[in-house]
Order: sequence, then structure tokens, then C-alpha cells
Amino acid sequence: MKINWRIAIRRERDDVACPAARRRRIAVRSLIFLCSLCFLFLIFSSGQTNEHYRLAIPGYRYSFPHDHFNHPDFQTEWWYYTGNLQSPDGHRFGFELTFFRQAIDREASRNSNWDIHDLYLAHLALSDLSGGRFYHIERTNRAGPGIAGIDEASQRIWNGNWQVQWKDSNQLLQATANNFDLRITLYPEKAPVIHGENGVSQKAAASGDASHYISLTRLDTEGSITLNGTRFAVSGLSWMDHEFFTHQLTSEQTGWDWLSLQLNDRSELMLFQIRRKDGSIDPYSAGTYIDSQGRATHLKKLDFALQPAGETWKSPASGATYPIHWKIAVPKLEIELQAKTLLPSQELAGKTSLAPTYWEGAIDLTGNRASAPLTGRGYLEMTGYAAPVQFNGTN
Repeated sequence: MKINWRIAIRRERDDVACPAARRRRIAVRSLIFLCSLCFLFLIFSSGQTNEHYRLAIPGYRYSFPHDHFNHPDFQTEWWYYTGNLQSPDGHRFGFELTFFRQAIDREASRNSNWDIHDLYLAHLALSDLSGGRFYHIERTNRAGPGIAGIDEASQRIWNGNWQVQWKDSNQLLQATANNFDLRITLYPEKAPVIHGENGVSQKAAASGDASHYISLTRLDTEGSITLNGTRFAVSGLSWMDHEFFTHQLTSEQTGWDWLSLQLNDRSELMLFQIRRKDGSIDPYSAGTYIDSQGRATHLKKLDFALQPAGETWKSPASGATYPIHWKIAVPKLEIELQAKTLLPSQELAGKTSLAPTYWEGAIDLTGNRASAPLTGRGYLEMTGYAAPVQFNGTN
């Protein structure tokens, strides 16, 4: 198949005479471009082995701010932002802004702006918790002449007009969709947390079946959300995850349940359990507890329990059924929590094989630590319910 590279070039002038025709033309070109990217992804990923990339193994030396940015010697990388925000009148929102980089080709002879060395995917979602609506959009780009990328020199991560701009340790997030606009600044209250042991978050038994996994677990957040023409000043807490790896899941692992929990005693929890084909929970499930001073404690599978509590939601888009009420227990910390959501329909239904379908949504937390009441908010991610999750590089 011959690819017409010109379909990636966006024509900037407005077609005043026929805006509807212009919108149709842009939609068609976008679809053709996305199909072309999918075709190229299949070509390059089938011919390129993981030997071109580094594995996440113990001994990695972290350095900040460098490790907040690009790691092109690893095959897969993502930057994950989620948060619970509220306006002064009590209107509640959740948000997700995620940037993915998937390595495709590392041939040094390919040096045109339009050669695809990496695919850049991004997801943007807004949960109008008070209004009962969920909005999401996805996009896929190549780097091109500045279309998407990660640049440590300018301290920027972007995909089109969605971007993260670092300024010292603070981050400005900006993203625009048809229905809403997000402009918020994140201020870290704690130092970066490195999950796992010996610098790696192990996901399976083999060496390298792991990721380097960094989080900023308590980001004070201020800014604005504009939704359907109405602007809301908002504030609250956000969370950032950054992972880079080459191998991660194995063929027996079908998906995971992941939670980021921000509690009212200024502590945080990250917990994930990996589900296997036989219905069991993988022994490499793990977590991290971060105390009020920012000290991190690694949690193994036996240190905690995540259990669906009965309430589910079935997606009309994918047909997947998701448990949306969870019981959380960390006996060694005397923590017991219930996680629920105000908005069951927070599924991001991927439109292509490059964008998997998963549930990612804001949750409320109630419970106790020992005899003291404990509350909080967080985010829940559930993958593999619509179809098993696979990465390029999965065994």
C-alpha cells in the first residue's frame, strides 16, 4: 500500500463559504490519517523486535527533572494526569489527560520530519460529576514538524494543542475539546515517589517484565474548566503517573484494577491488582503507601485486598461490565475503605486497536484507619474488561 503523506498536513485557512463541507473534509482526512498510522504501526511493529530497546531492570539511577521527560530507549512510555476538582459553588469534576509514546522504528537512516519513529497518542476526559455527564476524546499523531513530542530542553510534553508545560516543579496543563476546555496549574506538595523495589515495579517473573514507575501523588491544583460555554474556576488535588518500559504484561495477564487514593490525613495509596486468564490475581500485584511526610512504603500482594462490592455498570458502547464499588483493605496500616463513584459511565471506548477500551473515573472514599474516620477522593482504572490488554512487546 502506498501512503499519501500529505494527508497529515492540516490546512489552516478557513473555508468560509462552506464550513460544513470543511468539517466533513477534516473528519475524512483525520480518519484516513489514523488508518494510515494503524497500518504503519502493524508494519513496523511486526518487523521490529524488543532487542532495539532497554528493559526496566533493577539498578536504574533516577534523576529529576530529567526523568520527568522522554526515554526513547524504552519502547512504551506514558504520562498520566488525573484529578478531582471543584468550583466555589460546589460543582464537582474529574479529569484525565494522558500522553502515550509508542516506539515504532529506530532506523538511523530515517531522518525526515515525516518518518514515524514513535506514535504519540493522547486521551482527554472530563467527568461532570455534578451534571452526570462524561466527555472524552482521543488523538494519534506522529512527531512531524512539531506536531507532538516530549522535549526536556523546553520542559514540554504535547500532542497538538494539548500540552503539559513545566515551570520549575510546577506544571501547566492545557487541553481543548469541542465541548470543554481545561486550563489548570499543578503544584507538588510532595517529592516524586518511585514505586516498586530496587527502582522497578515488577509486573511478572521474568527479568525486564517491569516498568520504571514514578508518581507525584499530591498536586495542589488551581485553574479553570469551561464546559459548554460556561467557565468554572476550580481547585482540588491531582495525581501524576509516569511509566516507561519495554516488556510489562505476559500472555496470561489480561488486565488490571488500579487505584490512586488521596486521603484526608494527607496520606496517599497507589494499589493495583493484575488479573489472570484463570480468574486469579497475579502475585506481582503491588502498591505503595505514602505517609503525610512523603515517605513511601512498598506493599506486596499479601499486604492489601481489593474486592468488588457488588455494584456494577454495563457499557452500552463496549458491552463490558465493570465493578464500580470496591472494598479496600490494608491490614498492616489498619486501613479499611469503600470506593464508590458518582458517575458510573466513565468508560473511554477506544475507536481503534491502538486505543484500548477501559474505565477511568473519579471515586469517593469512606472508611476508617483504626478507630479514626478516613475519607478521601481518587481515581479508579479498570482495563481488560472489554478485551484483554496487550502491548507491543508483550510476551
